Amino acid sequence: MVDVKRRGRVWAGAVVAAVVVLGIGSYWFQPWKLWRDETVSEALPTAAAPQRPAGTPSGSDSPGGSGSSGPRTLARGTLISHEHATTGTAKLIRLADGSHTLRLEGLDTSNGPDLRVWLTDAPVKEGVAGWRVFDDGKYVSLGRLKGNKGDQNYEIPADVNLADYSSVTIWCDRFDVSFGAAALTPA
Repeated sequence: MVDVKRRGRVWAGAVVAAVVVLGIGSYWFQPWKLWRDETVSEALPTAAAPQRPAGTPSGSDSPGGSGSSGPRTLARGTLISHEHATTGTAKLIRLADGSHTLRLEGLDTSNGPDLRVWLTDAPVKEGVAGWRVFDDGKYVSLGRLKGNKGDQNYEIPADVNLADYSSVTIWCDRFDVSFGAAALTPA
């Protein structure tokens, strides 16, 4: 009789431990995201061109510096795969008001827990050698990845010196690994 009660308690303890481990593992890995795509379809943001004082020429000396009232691509790169298959294009864009945006176009990657979009100073390396280099140097997070597919925009803070950054990565903050990255080259 005592042996049956002890086996019952051991069994109940094992079930409770398994439920706790399964719950923690599910929270940490979020496996359901592997089967759920989030598609984003944002248009390129528009910003009004700044007003020029009367008599000011509309050339490269104007406040926008581009001589045009529309957005201008400053740099671009093609995303390569790292930890997960990733494709698409990354563009650094200056808007008419002088603000900057990072635009991901045609993005296609896996969904995952705690994905971020980072500007970094790290070189983009192919294969496993490139998976973990992006948090070694200088980087700035532009926020959570809005979706693992589609076209999306990320505002770049005004105090960010774009000359300090040469690449963009889709970074999994939970596991410190790049899903994919692009080297940015002048357009």
